[in-house]
Amino acid sequence: FQCIALISVVLCIKKCKATLEFLLQEVLFRLHGVLELTYQKQNNFYQKGQSNFCPFLNSFFMKSSKISMVSKVILLVVSILFIGSLFVPMWQIELEAPQYPEGLVLKLHANKIGGDVEIINGLNHYIGMATLHTENFFEFTALPYIFGGFAIISLLLIFVAKIKAVLAFFIFYILFVVLAAIDFYRWNYEYGHNLDPNAAIKVPGMAYQPPLIGYKQLLNFGAYSIPDIGGWFLIACGLLLFFIVFKEYNLFTKKKI
Repeated sequence: FQCIALISVVLCIKKCKATLEFLLQEVLFRLHGVLELTYQKQNNFYQKGQSNFCPFLNSFFMKSSKISMVSKVILLVVSILFIGSLFVPMWQIELEAPQYPEGLVLKLHANKIGGDVEIINGLNHYIGMATLHTENFFEFTALPYIFGGFAIISLLLIFVAKIKAVLAFFIFYILFVVLAAIDFYRWNYEYGHNLDPNAAIKVPGMAYQPPLIGYKQLLNFGAYSIPDIGGWFLIACGLLLFFIVFKEYNLFTKKKI
């Protein structure tokens, strides 16, 4: 009886093994077919230009040529603009009120806070806002190196001369602008909401956060937050990089489907 049981177990194991081998072969055969079909579709997508739903992506994967001389000149201009932004104010916040007919202005440079800082700090003291000092912000230490790095990258791209490198730099620059805007909003929020409870002037429920961009009324002051010369330089850099990408990928020309 034990011999019969042992023989039955052995036969069962052999049958299971044969079944597993058959299933494995079937899976591998199916997988090979799927991979072969996927490879054929990729060839059609990237090499035969049969992707009509998104010509930009198709152009992105296919484009590998060097940039034109016009784009190289534009990159040189971009580098000069990045360097120039280090020597002029990037942003300004203007304050207008009846008691200050000539207005007050806060100038934000790449490496310091300028303008009517002392007068604005005196007003901030009365309403409980913290005073503004360059050394309190790490951004004014980092930004000169960042913009200098952007200028060097722009020059290097002239010699690299690859459109994909320009596109990568453009995407990185856009991400930097987004993060900078978030940091600027956080900075404005903290200074406008974290007020001294012992301030001489207290208005219940009132916050003094300046606008990220545009106009906002703060008590009897009208606040304008707008780019300064350096800010327009940086905006121009983004637009010029955008122009290079569109020009080199021939996205200005409509392709017939």
